[in-house]
Amino acid sequence: MYIITKMRLLALVLIISMGVSGCSMNELGDAEAIETNEAAAVEKEDETDRYMIEDKGKSVSFVDGRGERIEIDKYPERVIVLMNSFVDMWVENGGEMVGMIEDPNNMVPGTENVETVGRFGSISLEKVISLEPDLVILSSNSKSSIELIQPLEENGIPIMPLTYELKDDYFKISRIFALINDRVDLYEENAESVENEVKKLIERIPAENNPSVLILFATSKSVTARGSLSTLGEMFGDLKAENIAEGDTPMESSQFSMEQVIFEDPDFIFVQTMGSDLEAISERLVTDVESSPAWNELSAVKDKKYIILPKDLYTYKANTRYAEAYRGLAEILYPEIFE
Repeated sequence: MYIITKMRLLALVLIISMGVSGCSMNELGDAEAIETNEAAAVEKEDETDRYMIEDKGKSVSFVDGRGERIEIDKYPERVIVLMNSFVDMWVENGGEMVGMIEDPNNMVPGTENVETVGRFGSISLEKVISLEPDLVILSSNSKSSIELIQPLEENGIPIMPLTYELKDDYFKISRIFALINDRVDLYEENAESVENEVKKLIERIPAENNPSVLILFATSKSVTARGSLSTLGEMFGDLKAENIAEGDTPMESSQFSMEQVIFEDPDFIFVQTMGSDLEAISERLVTDVESSPAWNELSAVKDKKYIILPKDLYTYKANTRYAEAYRGLAEILYPEIFE
């Protein structure tokens, strides 16, 4: 009798223990799920804080390109976009337009039937107003766009002046657009995934023995050197390349020193081009740099590391192609790592 009772007692203890253990595991699982969800929420909140964007439900508040905090209503129906890079971002984050800037050299797919209101630097205010927009997105870096702000506001038209210089501006603006259009899923699919790809690529760059570069910006009228405060300059900085234009004597001016280029003898020389007259640009490069007696003695020239970059990735903003643009440069700078 005692033995049976003892066995029953052991069984009862075992059942109770299993029940307690099961409850603990369930509670632990719930706790882990809550912790994971809270971490994800904090991460999203930190991302919003990083750009000082506030989603107010029916509107979005953020600091614009003028440094002013503005509030834009969600779901605008009649939008005009006056910068091509913004057109690309607006469309990829679920936006539609009634008007846009004309840029035949950089046409955004899917916008062929949108009315144009002029070219960059030559926008028709009358055309803009005639389309009765409920939002105009424009560049705060362009004098011609800034001049439109006052007359647009006087006509009661909401404006969104934005600055786009470096790649982080792309991520900020994309998030603003996605929130306004209530398409954060597209932001995560496009901008967020691109940012993660770029970060992974940069992590593979060696910390030592990095190459030196010279970045030239060539038009039909001039050739200038570029420092890190440019889209391409930032890319090379992220890839740990030494930009000789940022030495003790900066060369980021129309009168950069060929003597310094010869003295620094960079491993690579990269050229951005702007303008459609490629022949005139080539002639300017010959006149301003290639005609120098010492040009052919530069290591980059002798080693065939004098490279004209494609405009679609390195003159125009890369946007969703940033990872592709970074990889293209990384493969040139570090062929032993990026095959």
